[in-house]
Amino acid sequence: MDTTLSNNHIKTIRSLSSKKFRDSLGLFVVEGEKMVAEALASDFQVVEVWKRDEIGYDVMARISQLSSPSPVMAVVKAKPLSAPAETGGLCLALDGIRDPGNFGTIIRLADWFGVDVIYASPDCVELYNPKTVQATMGAIFRKKVIYCDIPALCRQFRKAGLKVYGTFLDGEDIYAQPLSKEGLIVMGSESRGISPEVAKEVDGKLLIPSFSGGAPTAESLNVAVATAVTLSEFRRR
Repeated sequence: MDTTLSNNHIKTIRSLSSKKFRDSLGLFVVEGEKMVAEALASDFQVVEVWKRDEIGYDVMARISQLSSPSPVMAVVKAKPLSAPAETGGLCLALDGIRDPGNFGTIIRLADWFGVDVIYASPDCVELYNPKTVQATMGAIFRKKVIYCDIPALCRQFRKAGLKVYGTFLDGEDIYAQPLSKEGLIVMGSESRGISPEVAKEVDGKLLIPSFSGGAPTAESLNVAVATAVTLSEFRRR
């Protein structure tokens, strides 16, 4: 493999830090030995792989999107993120998740807990955002993520006879509620929770209770932490 990069090629790789260029080129970057290995083992098309030992530290530092350049980087072809919704199994719907770290961590959790599909509202952070990609720790290459209209998705699940769950501060104690093995679990945004448009489509409102015994406590859980607790309880049954 040619281990030299022209200035134009370096510029193109660097441009993938911007959503505008990720969208126009249909490419995204993954960095780190584990992440690149996951990409190569997946059904994603890996366009090129660059190793720090081959191109040199300075060149890798120029194309890396990390504060400290990793030993290896891959440029990967993005997959389309729109597709017909599927009803069945246990699925997640993310309503307005804006933080890329939370979004990526939730995809990783979905991988761990065997969630079939992750649906995301159009105002969620982009899947191929570098911070999202890194936070998935490789789960991005195993899980299906579909951006769609979440209220319509909820109605589709309910029409199929499946329950739509969501976490709310005024919901019912999740540990005392009957939970289905199939259905849709909605997780809301970091700042406003589940939007009113989606909330009216939820027929199973759940609460993760605090065990502080009345002492002062946090106002709410981080959405990724809340997702972990919720999925764990669903799978425990």
